[in-house]
Amino acid sequence: MASASSRTDPAALLLRWLRSQAAPEAVAWLEDQLESLHRGDGNHKLFIAMGLVSRRFAKTELRLGEDDLASADRARSAWDPRGWSLADAARVVLLTELSHRQSDFAAVFRDLCRTADVSEAVAFYRGLPLYGRPAELEAQAAEGARSNMQSVFEAVAYRNPYPREYFDEPRWNQMILKALFIGSALAPIQGLDERSNARLAAMLCDFAHERWAAGRSVSPELWRCVGPFADEAVIADMKRLFDKGTAQDRQAAVLALSSSPHPAAKSLLEAHRDLARQAASGALTWERVMSQPAQ
Repeated sequence: MASASSRTDPAALLLRWLRSQAAPEAVAWLEDQLESLHRGDGNHKLFIAMGLVSRRFAKTELRLGEDDLASADRARSAWDPRGWSLADAARVVLLTELSHRQSDFAAVFRDLCRTADVSEAVAFYRGLPLYGRPAELEAQAAEGARSNMQSVFEAVAYRNPYPREYFDEPRWNQMILKALFIGSALAPIQGLDERSNARLAAMLCDFAHERWAAGRSVSPELWRCVGPFADEAVIADMKRLFDKGTAQDRQAAVLALSSSPHPAAKSLLEAHRDLARQAASGALTWERVMSQPAQ
C-alpha cells in the first residue's frame, strides 16, 4: 500500500505549480481551505470553496514544460495535465486531499458532479486518476463520458488514464463510439489501441454503415479500432474506402489493413503498394492522416 506521502504527490505537485504561477493571495486562500479539510470542518465548506475557486484563480492554462510533464508521470503514472487551467488545478488539489481523508468520497464526488457548472465538471473529471479509491468512482466517471457537453466528455476521455484502467468493456466501447458520434478525435484517448476489441469493431462498422446509408461521411480514424479484427465484411468496407473514399480514407484503410492478420488484407495491401510501403516504414501514421485538412 502506498504511503500517505506518496499518495499526496500529485496534489503537492499541483500546489507547487500554483505557487509559481497563481496570485499569492489565491494560493494563501487555497492553503486555508486545505487546512479546513485537515481539521475536518465539514463538506459544506468544501462545496462553498468550490464555488469560490473561479473568483480566486484564473482560467489561464498551467505553463508546463517537459520536466513538469515528466514529474506528473512520476507522481501518477500516465497522468497528463496538459490543458489544465489554474482553476482546474486548485479544484483538483482540494478533491485529491479530501479523497484520501473521507471514506464516503464517492458519494461526495457524485454530489459535486451533479451540481457542478461546466468548468467545475471539467476539473472534477480531469482529476479522476488522482483521487483515492478510484474504482469506486467508475459509475460517475461513466456518467461524465455520457455527457452531451463535449468539454465534459473530453475531460473524462482525453489524456486521462482513468477510462483505460477502470472502464469495463461495454463502458469503454460506448465512450469510443460517443467520441465519433459527437465529432471528437480518438487520438487523445489513452489506451486506444490496447483496448480495441472485436465487439467495438463490430459497433464501429455498424456506425459507419448507418452514416453511409444516410449519405454522411465517416471519420477515417474510426478504422484504427477496426483493423485488427478485420473479417470478410470489414475487408469489403476497406475496398469501398479505396474505391469511393478520399485520400484520407485510402490512407486510413492501408493503416487498418496493416494491423490485420486476415489473408485478404495482405492481398488488398498488395494492390496499394505505395501506401503500404509508407505505412510499413512509419512514414504514414494515424497522426499524419488526421492532421490533414478534412476533404
